[in-house]
Amino acid sequence: MGKLIYGVTSTSFDIEDRTLAHLRIVISTKLRRGEPFLFDVDLGDGTGHRSLWLHPAVPLQFHFHGSRAPRINRAWIDDLMQSANSLSGLVITPEPPEARADEERTGERS
Repeated sequence: MGKLIYGVTSTSFDIEDRTLAHLRIVISTKLRRGEPFLFDVDLGDGTGHRSLWLHPAVPLQFHFHGSRAPRINRAWIDDLMQSANSLSGLVITPEPPEARADEERTGERS
């Protein structure tokens, strides 16, 4: 279980390492482009969620528990990026099957 640590007060959120690795790609891409955006984080304890305004000027850390980087699912990156680009902001969506990205690239279905 990793942590997303945000802001000068170091507010942290527990997020599975696999999910966090995908979020890191999406968030860093958006912030590198200078595109601030909303991110809705489920608090995980049944008390609701928190909306964060992610901006390049605010400190942000990704703390991974494991030492190995997970294999990246391109289809999930695409889904998360589409969510981050929406008016409602980034929401963690369920991971889609990886084969979807291969089908879109080749235009074939199994």
